[in-house]
Amino acid sequence: MRILVTGGAGFLGSNLCTRLINDGHEVICLDNFFTGRKANIAHLLDNPRFELVRHDVTDPFKFEVDQIYNLACPASPPHYQYNPIKTTKTSVMGAINCLGLAKRVKARVFQASTSEVYGDPQVHPQPEEYWGNVNPIGKRSCYDEGKRCAETLFFDYHRENKVDIRVIRIFNTYGPHMLSNDGRVVSNFIVQALGGEDITIYGDGSQTRSFCYVDDLIEGFVRFMDQTEIVGPMNCGNPGEFTMLQLAEAVLREVGGKSKIVHKPLPADDPKQRKPDISLARRVLKWEPQIPLEEGLRRTIAYFRTQA
Repeated sequence: MRILVTGGAGFLGSNLCTRLINDGHEVICLDNFFTGRKANIAHLLDNPRFELVRHDVTDPFKFEVDQIYNLACPASPPHYQYNPIKTTKTSVMGAINCLGLAKRVKARVFQASTSEVYGDPQVHPQPEEYWGNVNPIGKRSCYDEGKRCAETLFFDYHRENKVDIRVIRIFNTYGPHMLSNDGRVVSNFIVQALGGEDITIYGDGSQTRSFCYVDDLIEGFVRFMDQTEIVGPMNCGNPGEFTMLQLAEAVLREVGGKSKIVHKPLPADDPKQRKPDISLARRVLKWEPQIPLEEGLRRTIAYFRTQA
């Protein structure tokens, strides 16, 4: 197939492009390089089935494709809060432009949504039926509400125009091609430990996250796009739940060194718990994560060592 990946030079996008090329498809990678990096897709540039286009998804685009993966949007708090209005525009206008293209060329279109649509959840773990607990006017709202609005658009295009959609809600993911300065907890801890700095935990470290290794997540993407039973939304993540303290200790064990753990105040609207209910993915896709945290951290730390 001929497949368009928006945000294709980013963390998830570049891993997806590699997988799709390896599967034998033609791939058009669209990216404005706000958080994406050419280094992430440098190994694909000489492949005749790979095409790189520098473009912003908030501006219309036209391609003849069979599938579209919409991954364009900064996804870490420092990056999406850097220009919050642009973040909302990327989610909303990017969705409109992808959906308009999918409608015109009759392509199946995938929306990379997020567990942030659940906000600071009052239901645990979070099933797809949960509507969430989101602050609409906070500092994280540009991302949370932007992604919620994108989901609304996808389902309205599906109902009104019969566009063939797939909506997935991604929980915390980590692995090679993460940015060292993205402010996500896994990369923060690894970079601090490798540099011999203190590891910073916000709050008392009891807040939990579920960490999915990127290869597992991309496998979920591809299976979801290839099936025709449901359009979503579907949770995709690792249901293994770890506290921030447990994660910090696991990173220290793998890296070694003399880093200490220090505590700082918790940011506003930071969710206390995050854990996906993946019953739907298990049933429909026969999917669940295969790579345990220790193995995934080992691979991710090895990647970051090459970036030093």
